[in-house]
Amino acid sequence: MPKIKTHKATIKRFKKTGSKKLTQRKAGQDHFNARESGNTTRQKRLDIATTKTLEKTIKSLTPYN
Repeated sequence: MPKIKTHKATIKRFKKTGSKKLTQRKAGQDHFNARESGNTTRQKRLDIATTKTLEKTIKSLTPYN
């Protein structure tokens, strides 16, 4: 039985925390941020937790991480 390949794009986007929860960066941080309000800029710095449905998919795409 061959090993399952890890989906590399998923590894780059999601991170597993110490308590085995999955987090991801909030979208829209690259450019055009000067026009955002200070409150929006601060909120973009925070990571967001993933949903249970998405978690199941991510775990199948990253079997060894």
